[in-house]
Amino acid sequence: MLSCRLQPKSYQYLLTFIFAIEEVNRNPHLLPNVSLGFDLYNAIHSEWKTLESTLTWLSAVGKAIPNYTCVRKSKSVAVITGNTGAISAQIGTLLELYKFPQLTYGPFDQILGENRQFTYQMAPRESSMGLGMVSLMLHFHWTWVGLVISEDTRGIQFLCDIRDEMNKNEVCVRNAPSDWHYHFRILESTANVVVIYGDTDSLMGLSFSKYGLLVTWKVWITTSQWDFIPSEMELMMDTFHGTLSFSHSHDEIPGFKHFLKTVNPSKYPEDFYLTKFWLIYFFCSISKSDCEMLQGCPTNASLEDLPVHVFDMSMSEGSYHIYNAVYAVAHTLHEMLLQRVEVQPVWNGDGLMLNSFLKNIKFDNSVGDEVNLDQEQVSRKDCDILNYWNFPQGLHLQVKVGKFSPRAPHGHRLSISEEMIEWNVEFKEIPRSVCSESCGPGFRKTHQEGQAACCFDCTPCPENDISNETDVEQCVHCLDDQYPNPARDRCLPKVVVFLAYEDPLGAALAGLALGFSVLTALVLGVFVKHRNTPLVKANNRNLSYTLLASLCLCFLCSLLFLGHPNTATCILQQTMFAIVFTVAVSTILAKTITVVLAFKATAPGKRMRQWLVSGAPNSVIPICSLLQVMLCGIWLGMCPAFIDTDTHAEPQRLLVLCNKGSATLFYLVLGYLGSLALGSFSVAFLARSLPDTFNEAKYLTFSMLVFCSVWVTFIPVYNGTKGKVMVAVEVFSILASSAGLLGCIFAPKCYILLVWPNRNVLQGTKEKARSRGP
Repeated sequence: MLSCRLQPKSYQYLLTFIFAIEEVNRNPHLLPNVSLGFDLYNAIHSEWKTLESTLTWLSAVGKAIPNYTCVRKSKSVAVITGNTGAISAQIGTLLELYKFPQLTYGPFDQILGENRQFTYQMAPRESSMGLGMVSLMLHFHWTWVGLVISEDTRGIQFLCDIRDEMNKNEVCVRNAPSDWHYHFRILESTANVVVIYGDTDSLMGLSFSKYGLLVTWKVWITTSQWDFIPSEMELMMDTFHGTLSFSHSHDEIPGFKHFLKTVNPSKYPEDFYLTKFWLIYFFCSISKSDCEMLQGCPTNASLEDLPVHVFDMSMSEGSYHIYNAVYAVAHTLHEMLLQRVEVQPVWNGDGLMLNSFLKNIKFDNSVGDEVNLDQEQVSRKDCDILNYWNFPQGLHLQVKVGKFSPRAPHGHRLSISEEMIEWNVEFKEIPRSVCSESCGPGFRKTHQEGQAACCFDCTPCPENDISNETDVEQCVHCLDDQYPNPARDRCLPKVVVFLAYEDPLGAALAGLALGFSVLTALVLGVFVKHRNTPLVKANNRNLSYTLLASLCLCFLCSLLFLGHPNTATCILQQTMFAIVFTVAVSTILAKTITVVLAFKATAPGKRMRQWLVSGAPNSVIPICSLLQVMLCGIWLGMCPAFIDTDTHAEPQRLLVLCNKGSATLFYLVLGYLGSLALGSFSVAFLARSLPDTFNEAKYLTFSMLVFCSVWVTFIPVYNGTKGKVMVAVEVFSILASSAGLLGCIFAPKCYILLVWPNRNVLQGTKEKARSRGP
């Protein structure tokens, strides 16, 4: 028996049912010598009407009488129901009591599989449709979509499936206040893509028929169960032009279209629905002499001549399931016969025995598709993607434009022909449906608070970060030897730099170093030339020679800081600087002590005179220098300097420089040198007022004041600079402090030796010369 709700578009179900039964009856290899018959009952979309219709069929007396039937020899063995899960569930409530197997041809519904032993769903599960829809969204980069879903078990299950898949792939659903009617939500939504899931018999379908004209200029994605082709309101056609529909793949059953072409009232005179079709759509009339005859019909009238929105010649998905359901029953009965089971009890309505065979039936239909009533063993079915063409208006074509194969490898599941798709007339190209435009390279997504994940702002990548893809959550940090380009979409290699001799700054410092070293050598030459003069003798010429030699080395050691660093120069930089400056400062300390001792030792017999004569002040130089050498040795032994790179000094450059190894030891060496300088300054300051013709205590005091000022200023400036400037600051401090010592101590002496030589005599000698006269 077939139970369905007969409408013009669903009339194909009945014809498919008849076609399948006739095909089985003509098949000599299936149920030989047995013919199948059928009953047809109209299922009204009402609970009590559906139950009443079912009881009427079970009673077979034209009345709904429970537990009573007047028919004994022509009982049905199975019922094929549809076309919605609600109708099948209502009918199944009674069929379960009478143990009648029920085969449903409507879409898969979870509620029909709950504790129902006699219900079989011909349609496969629809989880693959949700996967296919999300794959289609990802293919066209639609990340902002609307959802319109019927409020039933199927809709809730579909919502769970598609929302999980959408969340995995960052596709968002447009939210709106719950008190709005969903049509107006869609109308004001920025989402250009809307998914519709449900059947046209639901309240959602009735509401769309009422408000459909208001919901325009959208891309609709739906399933074959949603009948969006209306039969009356032609104005709605443009609304759904370009709709993309998912349908489980199935081949055309051989001979089906030919059967539909040959169907007419004269072939099936007992079918009053067919007569009604001819009366309404072919403008026939009923003969007055014979009320069962039609007259005035067009010659060779056929269902093929009817518009697609009235009758579609292509087998629908529901018709395909009806065809398989008929064959499932036929194969089951055939299997029972083969196992020599008594046939009579089956035809007397023993559905329990039929059910025991039906649950295990498996066969291939006429197009080679496997039919298996056990849903647990049914693999996911492929889905065809159909595009609805209705421009120009009235075309009503469903064109296959793609396919989704859930069993295919990931990345090859969706195949679609974009050039074949007809979009809504509002769109001149592939529509876009996004909440926020994509963030290009150089930007990252910043989610808007309180909004869906697809709604975001585009924020430029931070300094030293890039993004070379679209819609990235986080930018990528460039390597230390790289820097981002202005667009911040790729990293460029940094240019290796150092304080080279070729740089203007490096050349200037090198020139100063060489110039001052030459000048120091010249001063040393002057002192050697005038070594026997009172001025040179009075200031301890040996200490002066030592000081000038150490200052010359101080100027030259600054050259170690210039050029490309290597291991040798890195080690020599700080050690040479520390040692030669220690020699210079300790020499100044020795000269200062000598001045003090010379003044204090003027009286005969004093012990200080013995220290002065023995040259004890000169021992300060090796002692102080030895202590500095020991500190440098500890430095080299524990943590020597090495070649390093500074990646943060300059954005686009990689500075190669010497790492001091241990900052603590560096400042310890510098502190020791500073303590010597401070000691020399203190002693010289105390001796600055000693009366003597060639007393240089004042010059030593001023020179140490300059020296200390330079290095006290050096520490904060050095720590506050980066890159080549930091190296230049240290070189400049070396040159400035050395030049200060040279200028403050030896400039006045050279002035006397070279410019005013008549002052280079002892004061007592001058007075004796004056007293003698000419």
